[in-house]
Amino acid sequence: MKQWFGSAAICINERNEVLMVRGNDSDRWAVPSGGIEIGETSEDCCIREVREETGYDVRILEKLNVKEIVLKGFEVQTHYFKVEKTGDSAGINDPDGTIVEAAWKSLSNLHDLDHMYPEDMQTILGCSDLIIG
Repeated sequence: MKQWFGSAAICINERNEVLMVRGNDSDRWAVPSGGIEIGETSEDCCIREVREETGYDVRILEKLNVKEIVLKGFEVQTHYFKVEKTGDSAGINDPDGTIVEAAWKSLSNLHDLDHMYPEDMQTILGCSDLIIG
């Protein structure tokens, strides 16, 4: 089976909003993520993907987990990092041309969003100090 390795970023701001992106063929939202390139660490990939997909520079705060699933015939391994933005967005500059929108989504409304990867909800909420009852 083919393998794919990637990184994903969970970035939560001071207003308890998480940075999410939407692709051009979908109404579903996901955290910024992408494939690890040759010679790149999972950390480097995470930082690059956030910059390309959202325009934000980020720094990694901690490694969260590694999600391993089989998707469309691929063994997928995605490294999740908690990150923090270090400035304002320079705008989306996605070389793949797949990301059309980046937005801050309120954690309290996270359940109402249409998610590309619903299993990421626990990871996202686990990064927040917000208590959602």
